[in-house]
Amino acid sequence: MQNGLVISLDGMGGDRAPHIVVEGASLARRKYPQAKFIIFGDEQKIGPLIKKHPGLEAVMELRHTPDRVTSEDKPSAALRSGRNSSMRLAIDAVGNGEAHCVVSAGNTGALMAMAKFVLKALPGITRPAIATYMPTKIAGQGVVMLDLGANVECSPKNLLEFATLGGVFSREIMKVAEPRIGLLNVGSEQMKGHETVKGAAELLDAATHLPGKYIGFVEGDDICSGTVDVVVTDGFTGNIVLKAIEGTAKLIGSLAKQTVLSSWLAKMGTVLSLPGIALALPAFISLKKRLDPRFYNGASFMGLKGLCIKSHGGTDAIGFANAIGVAAEMSLIQFNKKVAEELENMGIGSNQTDSPPLEDEISA
Repeated sequence: MQNGLVISLDGMGGDRAPHIVVEGASLARRKYPQAKFIIFGDEQKIGPLIKKHPGLEAVMELRHTPDRVTSEDKPSAALRSGRNSSMRLAIDAVGNGEAHCVVSAGNTGALMAMAKFVLKALPGITRPAIATYMPTKIAGQGVVMLDLGANVECSPKNLLEFATLGGVFSREIMKVAEPRIGLLNVGSEQMKGHETVKGAAELLDAATHLPGKYIGFVEGDDICSGTVDVVVTDGFTGNIVLKAIEGTAKLIGSLAKQTVLSSWLAKMGTVLSLPGIALALPAFISLKKRLDPRFYNGASFMGLKGLCIKSHGGTDAIGFANAIGVAAEMSLIQFNKKVAEELENMGIGSNQTDSPPLEDEISA
């Protein structure tokens, strides 16, 4: 591994690649001036973009490949035929020790399939999970949620592993001294839920040296309430919850806009209230940033031997820069080393896999 911080980038992944990838890297350098990048993709498209950002060419190595993974590619097909794609080569750079982490805004299912194949799972982890963090109603407090789509079905042991991964992330990245860990269920009562959730609850209750405090079952309205710091669930449920939250946020924004523009009276009221709005503008700006999904961009593929971060495919340069920030922070604190230490302390067993076929994996 090279000295410093080396970040591998899939230059062709995402709806607006390679522009947002290059610009996002340039923005990320403001917070991480020590970072160097290896970017994979079409040199004719990427090269001119790099030159537009002063100083970026000196810290970004461009490696050409004409191949890319599209959003329509199935994970299994991408794994078989995408060996020379920008996504696969970016992951390979982490696998062979050239980079500390990889960031891609490309096809989620393909990225997970390739990352699992190349990077392998950490000892003691049977299934890696997709995790992200979201805002809560308590200012300055976020919540980590996993799994968000890597595993449709999970065993109780898988959920215990997810709790460990989420607890370490909350403690080390979000600086929560003792993360509160909740298991998502249809109710908080002990008799509710299917057998997998009940089995996971038993394991979490009995777990020693858990990186946090298990507080029991939580419901959907607890996710963003500040009740817990980590929410654990299977990938099927987690993916639906994530999309429902994203959809609700878009709905609220759309309804607010429609209401303001619904009639001439509403428009006049908005104009007359402009002096008051101007006074409250800093508060509105703060609220907008707090709810802006770009500032929470960067889902982590936790449980792999190498760090892999998934950016939202439709994000802009600011969002991609934040995904790079997640990768940088996890690299700098040696996230995987801390996870390995926790797994050893907990006595979680050897690395065996019960993963389903790649075709059955769901794309977040």
